[in-house]
Parts: sequence; structure tokens; C-alpha cells
Amino acid sequence: MSRFESYATKYSCIHMRREDGILEMRFHTDGGPLRWGLGPHGELPDAFADVARDRDNRVVILTGTGDTFSGIRATPDTRSLAQGITAAAFDRVHWEGRALLMNLLNIEVPVIAAINGPAWRHAEIPLLSDIVLAADTAAFQDSAHFMSGMLPGDGMHVVMPLLLGMNRGRYFLLTGQTLSAREAQELGLVAELLPPDQVLARAWEHARALAGKPTLLLRYTRLMFTEYLKRRLQELLGYGLAMEGLALMEDAAQPRPEQPGQGARPPRA
Repeated sequence: MSRFESYATKYSCIHMRREDGILEMRFHTDGGPLRWGLGPHGELPDAFADVARDRDNRVVILTGTGDTFSGIRATPDTRSLAQGITAAAFDRVHWEGRALLMNLLNIEVPVIAAINGPAWRHAEIPLLSDIVLAADTAAFQDSAHFMSGMLPGDGMHVVMPLLLGMNRGRYFLLTGQTLSAREAQELGLVAELLPPDQVLARAWEHARALAGKPTLLLRYTRLMFTEYLKRRLQELLGYGLAMEGLALMEDAAQPRPEQPGQGARPPRA
């Protein structure tokens, strides 16, 4: 079991507050919009585990900071990442990547996403919520993976085809498609669109209505909703992460461009 006091201020990229059993998790980087990196990748799995173990939580709200829910749209430097890859380094990515989504789904109370703006990175996290609300300024893209030279194996390969349908999901991942808030609603990813300054308040409105329900009704409904998702991720998430690591190793083996004043550098495994 966890207690709110033991984890409320534990994580540098999550601001938490709880009222009447409703836990709000607001993602951020230094008080501004969340920028994905190894920090959030390591903290969120542990945070979701703490939240899941706290039976005083009745509803969870996920939201972002400022005008962006998550990530940066810039292309990641996959070559630098590949050159630094080792078995031990990717073992951490593999473990955290599996725990990130599985621990989120292990939260046994309803989860509401209040998507306050674009989700450029790891959009699958809010989209796996039971109730998905979004600002009309929101947008969704997998900016970090295939379009930038990385295999989308850390859950996107399962979640997006599942939510969008197989053909639309593969198109989304292979082309770097950006879905507007309106398109996301039309495709069934988002239930409600609201002005940015109303999204979080609407999430709390839903949360208060849910929190008034009997405890086991809340918990067992969430368990029923997440069981199929867990099975699909259990089957394919670790495999996808392994494929992502192998693809990075291919990139790492390529010769690096010759630097001025230096001879050609040998490939690094």
C-alpha cells in the first residue's frame, strides 16, 4: 500500500493534488510543459505504481501544464542516441517502457485525461484513459519514432492501431500524421472538446460524479475496462521494445560522418 503523503512531492515532473479522493497528476518540466526525456521516462512508471497502490484514490485525472500536454515536436537526435546505446542502457529503456503503460493500467480506479494542448510525445498515455477530454487546440502526433528514424515499439504499435483501427493506425505511425482535436474526436479518440481554460474544470466535474459511486463499483469497472488492454500489451509491448533496440543498434553500426581535421571514425557497436 502507498499513502499520498509518501509520494505527493516525490516526482520532479509531476505536480499532484488530491481532494475528496480525486487525484490530479499534472505533468511538467520545471513548471512548464512536459518535455520528454529519460527523466519522465523513469519517473512515470514509479509514479503510476504509487498511485495504483494507494486505495484512498477514487478517481485519477491526468493533465499537462501550460498550452502543451506533452513533448516537443522537434526531431530527436536518434544518431546520438544510437551511438550511446549499450545493452545495459537499453535494458533500462526496455524495463521502464514496459512498466510505464502496465503500471498506468494497474491503476484500479477510473482515469480521466484532461488534454490541455498538443500531445506530440507519448500520446498513448492520455488516450488510454477511461474518459478523454481535450482542448480544441490539442493535436496528436507520434513525433519521436518512425518519422524520426526510430521504431515505434514502446506501445504506440499496439495502442494506436487498437484505437484508430489497423489501417489508420499504421498510417498514423508510418507518416507522422498530425491529428487535430476535431479529427481526433471524429475518429473516436476524444469524447469531448472544450476551450483550453475549461478542460480541467470539466474533468473535475466528471471526477466528482464518479467519486460519489460505491468503491467496488469504481474499482471493478476499471478492472473490467483494462483487462483486454493489458493482455494486448503483455503480448506485444516487450517484443516491440526489443525490436526498437535492435533497430537502434543498426543505426549505431553505421559510420559517422567525417569531422573536419579528423580521419574517418570507425563504426561503434
